[in-house]
Amino acid sequence: MPVFGFHASHEQIPPSELLRQVGRAQEVGFSRAMCSDHFAPFGSEQGQSGFAWSWLGAALARTSLPFGVFNAPGQRYHPAIVAQAAATLAEMFPGRFWLAVGSGQAVNEHITGQRWPSKSERNARLRESVDVIRALFAGESVTHRGLVDVDRAVLWTRPAVPPPVYAAAVSAETARWAGSWADGLITVNQPVEGLRRVVEAYREGGGGGPVLLQVHLSWAADDDTALRLAHEQWRTAILGSDVGWDLATPGDFAEATAYVRPEDMREHVLVSSDPARHAHWLREYADLGVDEFYLHHVGQDQDEFLDVFGARVLPEVT
Repeated sequence: MPVFGFHASHEQIPPSELLRQVGRAQEVGFSRAMCSDHFAPFGSEQGQSGFAWSWLGAALARTSLPFGVFNAPGQRYHPAIVAQAAATLAEMFPGRFWLAVGSGQAVNEHITGQRWPSKSERNARLRESVDVIRALFAGESVTHRGLVDVDRAVLWTRPAVPPPVYAAAVSAETARWAGSWADGLITVNQPVEGLRRVVEAYREGGGGGPVLLQVHLSWAADDDTALRLAHEQWRTAILGSDVGWDLATPGDFAEATAYVRPEDMREHVLVSSDPARHAHWLREYADLGVDEFYLHHVGQDQDEFLDVFGARVLPEVT
């Protein structure tokens, strides 16, 4: 039976409000949570970008939920710093923290002023970073020279059990590669057949860990409002990874999505005012072998969504 979590979107909501909302998510029946880790939002309409790691400590202390975070080690974050941050949370909150890693997006990473590498080089850098992180979790003294450099790094504070390291992947190709090294897979919703290919590719690549799914959805009291919210707040989801990963500023995203119409959103965001329809979509995804769901209502007002989904969706899918 899959389990359902709340996605806390730092791009859209101030961290103080997100902290209150994640408490409400636990109250209405969500059993876990995760958050994004951005330096900038995708667009000015979103308008926020709190520091995820500060917030995670407060959220873990405020609730009893397990939490995870997306992260891109190798440029904005040195992998030794990622390892230290993850190990500290896992030591304070045993068994309640996981780390998902990906190759990154220029909107967050360009701030270092370094060259933005190709996708293949970013993947190689990610793989090196994961090896460094795991060696540090194991208590080793790490020196490494490559796409990331490390000099005699040791983690002096470590949890009894290191947190799992999941791979973030959107395409079947990346998911297959992740199956060879990741403790699990996290991906995002897409049409059922496309998602099936991603899950199967992860398994074919050797992946035996859990499959986590971040679900972008838009709910409102009527369909027109739900569609408007999806278009205003999350139209950047329509950009394929080959484009979206390389855009550097919110202004770049605005220019790239100027052509997007509200009706174009339905393939990328689950849009409906009907809770039963959302429950049906989630059951379809569960049938593909998804173990954990993280629901992201793309509107900025989360309270009504939490109330409705807690009362009318979670009971239907758990």
